[in-house]
Amino acid sequence: MRYATVTDRFSQDQVAMPMLFRALLALTLCTAPVAADAPLAVEIVTTATVADTRSQTLTGEIVARDQLNASFPQGGRISQVLVEEGDVVDKGAPLVRMEAVQQQQALRAAEAGLSTAKADHAQAIEDLDRQTALLERGATTRIRRDSAQDALRIAEATLAQARSDLERAEKALSETVLLAPMAATVIKRAVEPGQVVGSAQPVLELALGEGIDAIFDVPEVLMTQGYPIETVSLELIDSTGPTFEGRTREISPLVDPTKGTVAITVSIIDPPSSVNYGDAVLGTATTEGPPHITLPHTAMSATADGPAVWVVDPDTMAVSVRQITIDRFETGRIIVADGLEDGTLVVARGAQLLYSGRIVRQAEITQ
Repeated sequence: MRYATVTDRFSQDQVAMPMLFRALLALTLCTAPVAADAPLAVEIVTTATVADTRSQTLTGEIVARDQLNASFPQGGRISQVLVEEGDVVDKGAPLVRMEAVQQQQALRAAEAGLSTAKADHAQAIEDLDRQTALLERGATTRIRRDSAQDALRIAEATLAQARSDLERAEKALSETVLLAPMAATVIKRAVEPGQVVGSAQPVLELALGEGIDAIFDVPEVLMTQGYPIETVSLELIDSTGPTFEGRTREISPLVDPTKGTVAITVSIIDPPSSVNYGDAVLGTATTEGPPHITLPHTAMSATADGPAVWVVDPDTMAVSVRQITIDRFETGRIIVADGLEDGTLVVARGAQLLYSGRIVRQAEITQ
């Protein structure tokens, strides 16, 4: 009797358990459509046309607007360097001296040669005058008189040559002293006393006048955006002084093949007294382009026809896909050229969970 009772209870449990599973399955099927129809929380942005304002900051160097590499026209050994870097010199001030022993000897030889040529020329004039007087009295022959005239012509040519040699020797001696061509500032000193330099080898770098520029190596890609850079805000890197202004003066037509950059020269307007040649400077240029619609990069989707975004119907909050034309990609955002209007609701985040007609709601944005 006891065995029969246990068996009956086991049979009843076998029947009850499938019924319980069927009830749970029915409950799950009934609640699944409710979860599918619940609005999906996504991040939504409203499109608006904004001005294309860009700000780029690069590092450059302060340079002289007019520079000159001073050098000797002839080679030799440096005897004195009379200036230091940073010195301000007047026009005609001596900068560097070269050993001039040979030039001095050549000058003395030229002076002696000129004295001899002058004496020979004076003697030739006297001989010609005497022969002319004798010829008039019939005391000499015309051949001797013509010979005296030829001797005078030779003496005149010798005198001209001697004067030319003296001028050349004086110039060679003067060229052993390097003079400032105009008021200038010494930027760089490239030689020391005792050093042998060649002809036209730079010995000093001079800044002529008071004009100051800043040179920047700008990446080539920034030059292809088509926005002119006119005014640049400048500040020294290692200074807490005020900012100052510059204007673009020259843009190199060539691209540096090793760095892929373009040199831009900026003229500094009213530079502060703390600015010196060779200082590192930060230049910030702000440009204004045509207005456009900007979206975060997470809003971008795609179809077989190309780039697209999910737009939200403000009345029903249902989404649909819309094709767009992209002008360009930037860090963290995309610039839309066509396909959207101001005030359009666009899904910015969560688009991977969408399908056409899906109901969405604005998610709470946490910082």
